[in-house]
Amino acid sequence: MDLKTASALRRLRLVSGPEAISFLLLLVASVLKRTTEFNAVPALGAIHGFLFVVYVLFWADAWNRAKWPLRTAAFYFLMSVLPTGGFFAERRLKRETEDAVIASRARKEEGVVGA
Repeated sequence: MDLKTASALRRLRLVSGPEAISFLLLLVASVLKRTTEFNAVPALGAIHGFLFVVYVLFWADAWNRAKWPLRTAAFYFLMSVLPTGGFFAERRLKRETEDAVIASRARKEEGVVGA
């Protein structure tokens, strides 16, 4: 995995958590709007909308750079529209990135040892 691909995956991972939190807060605010006088939906909606757009942009970049199959790309997109999906995406992206770094280091060591 090259540095740009790792950076794209890291950006997607870093935005997935805040996007999921903003989605959950928006759902809570929606319930509170209907049951009380509290109305934070406009502010939280704008924040979540911004984070969702950033997530989709980073998702498209990661898909392009990592050359994911359609199934993997669809999984990460689906995680953005489920209320807690961002947490699962973050965990899986972290594991995927760590595995790729370990594999890259192993390939480097093989090349050095074999020389």
